[in-house]
Amino acid sequence: MKRTLVIGDIHGGFKALQQVLERAKVTTDDQLIFLGDYVDGWSESSEIIKFLMELSKKQECIFIKGNHDAWCEDWLALGQSPDIWLFNGGKSTVESYADYLPEDLDIHLEFFQRMKSYHIDNQSRLFIHAGYASMHGPEKEVYSSNYRWDRTLWETAVAMDKKLEKNSELYPKRLLLYKEIFIGHTPTLDIGITTPANKANIWNMDTGAAYTGALSIMDIDSKEFWQSDPLPSLYPNEKGRN
Repeated sequence: MKRTLVIGDIHGGFKALQQVLERAKVTTDDQLIFLGDYVDGWSESSEIIKFLMELSKKQECIFIKGNHDAWCEDWLALGQSPDIWLFNGGKSTVESYADYLPEDLDIHLEFFQRMKSYHIDNQSRLFIHAGYASMHGPEKEVYSSNYRWDRTLWETAVAMDKKLEKNSELYPKRLLLYKEIFIGHTPTLDIGITTPANKANIWNMDTGAAYTGALSIMDIDSKEFWQSDPLPSLYPNEKGRN
């Protein structure tokens, strides 16, 4: 049976990605939706991109672009490597590309350029890296950087009164636009949760793989999920973004 599986922020943790695909028993029949931030953190960023390019030839994959991916894209395209990027995991990404030929870097750049800002499926479910600020949804967003940076959507859902009904005038209008919203970007560890976290109609899939957490994959229909081992145990000699 075909499943749609959503995957949180990977941040260079290729071993974790291999683990979750195995644990979820992913087959070529499954559709995979990746929420972004493939790079920056652990040492295998370039290996992840190479693997995902191959994977997308075998099965249906949707790749959302995260803020770290936008940084990496700028570096591949323009040679830009701002300190804020290098200090936030970019250094490990640059190192992972050390042995690549210019033509191979160009192929990777094209992959980043093809990534989507967001995806909406036929059941009105939104998949986006971070969020959006517009009351009319991401299509009407003034600043496209919000797709990759906005935390207010998640913060709104976390702070909401759990008893608030959808028909209440107080229910946030942004959340009513979609049946469900799947995001990454803000680690669930920030609110003391180590698994995919559900607040209002948002599912946050970033379970802190860049730091001390695990990488998570979830069946969007059944909400069954699988996790890798915590990333520090897979890369014992590295710091990730810790």
